[in-house]
Amino acid sequence: MRILIIEDESLASKRLKRLLTHIDTNFNIVNVIESIEDSISFLSKNKVDLIFSDIQLSDGLSFEIFDKINVDCPIIFTTAYNQYAIEAFNTNGIDYLLKPIKENRLKQAINKYQSLNQNINIKQLIDAVNQTKINYKNRFMIKVGDKIKSIPTTEIIAFYSLQKGTYLLTNSGRNYVVDYSLAQVAEMLNPKTFYKINRKCIVSINAIKDIIAYTNSRLKLNIEHLTQQNTGFDDVIVAREKVSDFKKWLDE
Repeated sequence: MRILIIEDESLASKRLKRLLTHIDTNFNIVNVIESIEDSISFLSKNKVDLIFSDIQLSDGLSFEIFDKINVDCPIIFTTAYNQYAIEAFNTNGIDYLLKPIKENRLKQAINKYQSLNQNINIKQLIDAVNQTKINYKNRFMIKVGDKIKSIPTTEIIAFYSLQKGTYLLTNSGRNYVVDYSLAQVAEMLNPKTFYKINRKCIVSINAIKDIIAYTNSRLKLNIEHLTQQNTGFDDVIVAREKVSDFKKWLDE
């Protein structure tokens, strides 16, 4: 079995290689790659049977790799964080291992791959994973004093972080605290409707009034209510590294 490891932490990749070799000396680890760019270059020219991929790499999230090229083998994701699970299974992910990886848990993931590979071909596996329905959140429960309200996502134009809190903003201009981190919120939302434009803000496609070219190859968005003083935003800017994917999102 030809295995590719995508991991930017040297100690983590060495540990994973050691565990895999201990499980089966016949595993062929063809490469260990540390970046998104190098992974795309390698996978565009080479085929492997299985990928072990960290999620947070030094140059971004590894999901970018699988968004940009077609990978037709299963992926076992390895990470120190659990908030990316839904997005992992939206790719070719078949398992999700939390670091530090334990050998018995790694064996379970390998056995899962081998069992799936014996019963159905890889194309069928990928198709089945891609067709899995994800239940995205339709509304958010918030507290206002001693009252509880339920806000439908259709009424939400943005989520943003401010002073260690996470807020939602409605189309009427009301702000409410939500009991999740912005990263957790991003995992709960339908990616066809909401996009995380930078590390502090998620916007709804229905709320964007205008898109304006901005400095340093970035984009500026005109979203009503989001630049009010109490949101902390002077301008709503798409981060430069997200501009390309943001344009693809607009064109879906």
